[in-house]
Amino acid sequence: MGLYDNPNVPILSIITYLPLAGAIILMFAFNKENGRAIKRFALAVAIVDFFLSLPLWSYFDAHATGAKMFQFRESWPWIPSLGVNYSFGIDGIALLLILLTTLTGVIAIYSSFAAIEHRQKEYYILLLMLQTGMIGTFCSLDFFLFYVFWEVMLVPMYFIIGIWGGPRRLYAAIKFFLYTLGGSVLMLLGILALYFFNDGGIPFLNIKGLGNPATFDVLKFHEIGHLIPASLQFWIFLAFFFGFAIKVPMFPFHTWLPDAHVEAPTAGSVILAAVLLKMGTYGFIRFALPILPDGTKQLLPYIVGLAIIGIIYGALVSLVQKDMKKLVAYSSVSHLGFVMLGMFALNPMGLRGSILQMINHGISTGALFLLVGIVYERRHTRMIAEYGGLAKQMPMYATLFLIAALSSMGLPALNGFIGEFTILLGAANRNIWWAVAAATGIVLGAAYLLWLYQRVFWGPLDNPANQQLPDVNRRELLTLLPLVACMVWIGIAPGVFFETIEQPVDYIVRKVDPTYFDKQQLTYPSEPAAGHEEPAHVAEKR
Repeated sequence: MGLYDNPNVPILSIITYLPLAGAIILMFAFNKENGRAIKRFALAVAIVDFFLSLPLWSYFDAHATGAKMFQFRESWPWIPSLGVNYSFGIDGIALLLILLTTLTGVIAIYSSFAAIEHRQKEYYILLLMLQTGMIGTFCSLDFFLFYVFWEVMLVPMYFIIGIWGGPRRLYAAIKFFLYTLGGSVLMLLGILALYFFNDGGIPFLNIKGLGNPATFDVLKFHEIGHLIPASLQFWIFLAFFFGFAIKVPMFPFHTWLPDAHVEAPTAGSVILAAVLLKMGTYGFIRFALPILPDGTKQLLPYIVGLAIIGIIYGALVSLVQKDMKKLVAYSSVSHLGFVMLGMFALNPMGLRGSILQMINHGISTGALFLLVGIVYERRHTRMIAEYGGLAKQMPMYATLFLIAALSSMGLPALNGFIGEFTILLGAANRNIWWAVAAATGIVLGAAYLLWLYQRVFWGPLDNPANQQLPDVNRRELLTLLPLVACMVWIGIAPGVFFETIEQPVDYIVRKVDPTYFDKQQLTYPSEPAAGHEEPAHVAEKR
């Protein structure tokens, strides 16, 4: 029996707390003057954590259904008087996000080697602590535990922006903290409303269900949505909506994001784009949709409207930016609008595209922030007007930037195309005008990214400050190549990713709309009835 299929080995806890253990060792065992050793140790911890997370993919059973979708389970009583359990487990959605998080952690630490020159010990301690908070959020199967990790993430990122950020770092850090904390308080009210429903007689905090936390026979936790009156579901969903929408961030709750991105150090921007923004979308998928189906349907038109506005608004504002980093930051508002649109199409196609686009956005936008950081470290300016003709001076850099930009705008054979195309199909199946409106965001996305590339890389190399810029070095290349490889892999062979998330997506759709698959004339998930031939497409799916 191996490490990953042994129920007595808490592999998820090991992956979650290894970065925290590394941070503690850094805190007490390393001299703050020994920057080289600190950097190497932090990188080694992140690499070990990444390689520990990789076998999760091999051992994960993508075809498991029902309660067995949550795998590598760990559970024991934590606060019995409140019905709170220490419960870890992952489905296909959480699996992909954990792999993205551990990969991003390695890249973020390695990319900081040349950029961070003061308070290095504190910086890498905070990065490792942040890693634990992010992974723990995706592993949590208990609402209370989820909320603890959700709040833990807030503190390290606040200090990373506030200490190592740009000139307006304090303003950006405080704005980020207040927005996120305000949303968290509202989310906590929603959690408490669930807990005290039915006069507090049933501890509904544990996602895996009632009774013995060690049993995974039925996901009864999600059944409480059918017990809560629709009017109450509306208010509880609204509380969750504010908490998650601010984190996404959706329009009009996005105003903290450009400031945080622009002022954060490069690694902070990469983590923020690749992982932290996904906490909001993950919260909707994991909790809000399956638990509160009536609340979801009541607010659906308004959320879709905000998502479409965000798609177009984010793209239009990106078109007029003079700062490269701010342009990429506003593009996140547009791309995450696509994620929300696909999610609230409430059909398998839209949800699969939404989840895959969460991964795609983390890869593509994370790469763009890394690339912007490379020239910023050389020139200490992000103004587009300061550049021009860089393709002549930095050909490898220009090639990598082009691949990342094409991925972000959705070129076929790269990852962005698969996600956006699937989302548009899901939206069109729900309402064709949703897809038509959202498609304008794709056109505008190509416009601002091509405009950025033309201004920075083509034209005459007439600025003397750019004529001696070195091309990407080995360290910078090593941080970017894994992301480029993922862009091509997902773009060419997305089937393995769709297969990983198929069961949890179908489960969520059935919770929100129990009759959906009946409407589609699918026999799911039981065998065909006697005397009836199984449809060809269902047999193929099996």
